[in-house]
Amino acid sequence: MKKLTEQQWIEEAWENVTNKISRTSKRIGANFPHASENGQYVLAEPHWWTAGFWPGILWHIYRDSKNENLRKLAEECEDKLDTVKRDYYKLDHDMGFMWTLTSVARYKILGEEESKRRGLIAANLLMGRFNPNGNYIRAWNPWTEGEDNSGIAIIDCMMNLPLLYWASEETGDPRFKGVAKKHAEMVLDHFIRSDGGVHHIVRFNPDSGEKIEALGGQGYAPESAWSRGTAWAIYGLTLTYHYTGEEKYLDYAKRVAHFFISHLSEDFVPDWDFRLPGDVASPKDSSAGAIAACGLLLLADKAASEESPIYKRAGERILQSLYNHYSDWEGSEEGLILHATSHFPQGKYTDNPLIYGDYYFVEGLAYLKGFKDLFW
Repeated sequence: MKKLTEQQWIEEAWENVTNKISRTSKRIGANFPHASENGQYVLAEPHWWTAGFWPGILWHIYRDSKNENLRKLAEECEDKLDTVKRDYYKLDHDMGFMWTLTSVARYKILGEEESKRRGLIAANLLMGRFNPNGNYIRAWNPWTEGEDNSGIAIIDCMMNLPLLYWASEETGDPRFKGVAKKHAEMVLDHFIRSDGGVHHIVRFNPDSGEKIEALGGQGYAPESAWSRGTAWAIYGLTLTYHYTGEEKYLDYAKRVAHFFISHLSEDFVPDWDFRLPGDVASPKDSSAGAIAACGLLLLADKAASEESPIYKRAGERILQSLYNHYSDWEGSEEGLILHATSHFPQGKYTDNPLIYGDYYFVEGLAYLKGFKDLFW
């Protein structure tokens, strides 16, 4: 097999992505795929946290190809999310994931005023989940009757903060950015360990703001190192530096990035958790690799010139490994990237394509192609 240059494999990968999404969009339509089972994406309800990733993929490809069919599907997905806002009760901290990749993306590409309005409404609702007792954006609503999640914050929420930064830029109102920074400062204090490892969940007393405990969440244990949480931290901290210019966020992003890179296996795709007992299974999580790659590429553009190649090479190697060894282009599988792990402790989707893994793979390729105007 002829060895491809860097630009050749990126262009080949992008062509394969474009062709496959054009095919799979005919079945998936204006819906919300979550995880692939037996080669086909299971469709989730619009309120599920992954609702933005499929339309986000469509917007990335439309931006390059101007495929009107994909644009219409992305717009229909955005329209469907209006019912989630009206229902209100199922809204949680993941409004950033949902409306950044739908409304904000459409507004940035097309200048659509209605999408701007939708994004600003979502930002206001997200800001409303901020608890000044502890300075955190509350994560989940109760999963079961009587459950109290009012003190829960999770590392994933770092990727929801860009919706708030964007809202301050659009309106000139510093409140949104102020809330985002308070949450980000809390993450530095309570989530990032000295070695660069990251907690998934921290529980606070919602009345006093006192930290109660760290929880394992989707990782193995409170002091293990769930790789996707580490990836969320790399990208989220780098984005907070992007919007604030405060060096402490860049420094923490680099600390977490070095932890992540140093724990990668030879194929540059992470295991589900980096810190496990020897008798615990450790399947791959390709989605964590794709997320981290996007964060590393942005970090490379923000870091000093002598440091930048460390992060750029790691991001490129992860994406190239995903393309060469974890992809499916000609088979019946709808997912782009194989071998992701959603929730190992609960046994949910432990070797499946996941829509967010696909999304970040596409975003990473788009960034390497030169599309550096982020939706975030």
